Amino acid sequence: MSEIGPWPSLLLVGPTGSGKSPLGQELERRGLGGRRCVHFDFGANLRRIAAAPDGTAGLAAEELAAVRASLETGALFEERDTAVILKIVRSFAEERGLSPGSLLVLNGLPRHQGQAEALDKAIVVERVVYLQADAAVIRERLRINPGGDRTGRVDDSIEAVERRLADFRERTFPLLDHYRRRGVPVTALPVTAAMTAAEMSEALAAIMMKDEQGVRL
Repeated sequence: MSEIGPWPSLLLVGPTGSGKSPLGQELERRGLGGRRCVHFDFGANLRRIAAAPDGTAGLAAEELAAVRASLETGALFEERDTAVILKIVRSFAEERGLSPGSLLVLNGLPRHQGQAEALDKAIVVERVVYLQADAAVIRERLRINPGGDRTGRVDDSIEAVERRLADFRERTFPLLDHYRRRGVPVTALPVTAAMTAAEMSEALAAIMMKDEQGVRL
């Protein structure tokens, strides 16, 4: 990421399996509100970096070890890891040619308030989209895999999923109130078990259009 300034961002928030990755990919394909979207899937980038023999994103050996340890244990990155996170985001932005006019679709980052505050100088969240799904819907989505993003995932054991759901409730869900307090719009997008990314994208666009019309009225 260049030093042009904070990047305008759309933050996807939702429990594991709610469809953040498929929706992010769909927004990248379609755009949103006439703007180019670039989907940044933090987890996918971590897995890509960890799988490379020498790592990527310009990480030092100890930083690469921290990435691999996070993937192995499921531990969240904390404020002390901000430098590593910024290296990963900057490397991604350079690879994708992210411009100031693009909308960075954040998926998996930030995961808690400490990360959000640490990243304030790098990103400006314009809207939060909350993919609303209860545990029963999540389990069914993981089973039928409507977005196709769970194929080949080796970290979807019952224990791992339950741990991620607990992390979401305890640390990520409070982000909604964090951004509300800052005046950032939080859009709830109810998700069903079989809902596709295209349906999510269309529902989100309809909600945003209705919001804009309400503002004009």
